[in-house]
Amino acid sequence: MVMEDRDEEEEHLNLSLAIVTDPNGENSRKRKRKLLNICNPLNPSHEGYFEGKIFKLLQVREEMLKLDHKRSKGLAENGKGLHLIHSLLIIATSVDKNNMNSALENLIQLYPTVTLMGDSVQRVVAHFADGLFARILTPKSPFYDMVMKEPTTEQQFLAFTSLYRVSPYYQFAHFTANQAIIEAFEKDQETNNNRALHVIDFNVSYGFQWPSLIQSLSQSGKRVSLRLTGYGRSLEELQETEARLVSFAKGFCNLVFEFQGLLRSSSKLIINQREKKNETVAVNLVFHLSNFMEMSQTLKSVHSLKPSIVILVEQEGNPRVRNFLSRFMESLHYFAAMFDSLDDCLPQESTERLSIERNHLGKEIKAMINSENLDEENKGTWKNMMERHGFGGMKLSSKCLIQAKLLLKVRTHNYCPLPCEGENTNGGFRVFQRDEGKALSLGWQDRCLLTASAWQCV
Repeated sequence: MVMEDRDEEEEHLNLSLAIVTDPNGENSRKRKRKLLNICNPLNPSHEGYFEGKIFKLLQVREEMLKLDHKRSKGLAENGKGLHLIHSLLIIATSVDKNNMNSALENLIQLYPTVTLMGDSVQRVVAHFADGLFARILTPKSPFYDMVMKEPTTEQQFLAFTSLYRVSPYYQFAHFTANQAIIEAFEKDQETNNNRALHVIDFNVSYGFQWPSLIQSLSQSGKRVSLRLTGYGRSLEELQETEARLVSFAKGFCNLVFEFQGLLRSSSKLIINQREKKNETVAVNLVFHLSNFMEMSQTLKSVHSLKPSIVILVEQEGNPRVRNFLSRFMESLHYFAAMFDSLDDCLPQESTERLSIERNHLGKEIKAMINSENLDEENKGTWKNMMERHGFGGMKLSSKCLIQAKLLLKVRTHNYCPLPCEGENTNGGFRVFQRDEGKALSLGWQDRCLLTASAWQCV
């Protein structure tokens, strides 16, 4: 996140959060007294006041959504990053305390200082402000759907495609996973797997991960069988994915390819997926991580298959803590880094960048803030969960690290490989090993974005 100084930012954010959550603070007492004098939201006689604030907020939000480059330049001086973050934390704290009038007042002040065409701080704050506004409205409000408006299927696909093309984010996850799968497949050939590979992908998501695997498998020149079971969100998505992958696989005469698409709601049926003997089974949990209860059931089924390898890629901004404010802060840091990294990939005035942030990242932000599972019990890290379900970590090969570094050199403008731990670095994407070489992470500046790891049954 581009700000005056990283250490100063952290200190300011911690101080801000302490101030706004201090029930004994003088500013807090003054604000509460003022609001109590103005209105009491529980008193029906003041209902018009609350509704008036909602309409005022809708008006200033409408102005914020206008893609006005002149306005964006005018906000450059007023929308200082630290001030915007501080204001956002005040609002989040008010929402957490159910002090909706205070939240509305501060949102009315915040919206005019942010824009979707500004710097990375202004843009990410604008999307988080929208998420908080929707949380204030609740799904019962007639305006909730307007703020939480879902992008069309086409818009989501185009945004995903753009992010895949311009940023190493998804490619890092997919290429690292594929390399580990290929190595497991090659190792199993020593014990006769009939050169057959079965991949079970719990988030096939347009199938973008698999063309590179298909190509790599065919390079040996020997006949290879690849069976892909992919779970998707809709039948339409699965049909499009199958058509795309089948068409691509036809270009490789030594590859026998089979695709089976299943809806995610049928994921409990995976226990019946291992039908062929002597094949390498690989399970792909890339961006599939959901809540712990659902994942626990999934991992039990996965373990029963005795796969040769399980690939896990977790998004570091996927909050696992119970407290709303802590989850909010963790997500804010993560998405701030994501928005900042896009400035390394696309110019600020890019309509493609706007599409990515509106229809992909912004959608994730609002979904996180308004998730129904925000109070889910914290059950530790995904690593702990994998180990509890009978999986042990596997060391990723040096090829995975070399491939990831090469990807960053090719795909980024501001590539900065991470040196020895403890040394200072200057901005850009980087990759580094973790957990004694059992995990590989993609980072932006000093913020980790993704972590890939490989697991086997123990």
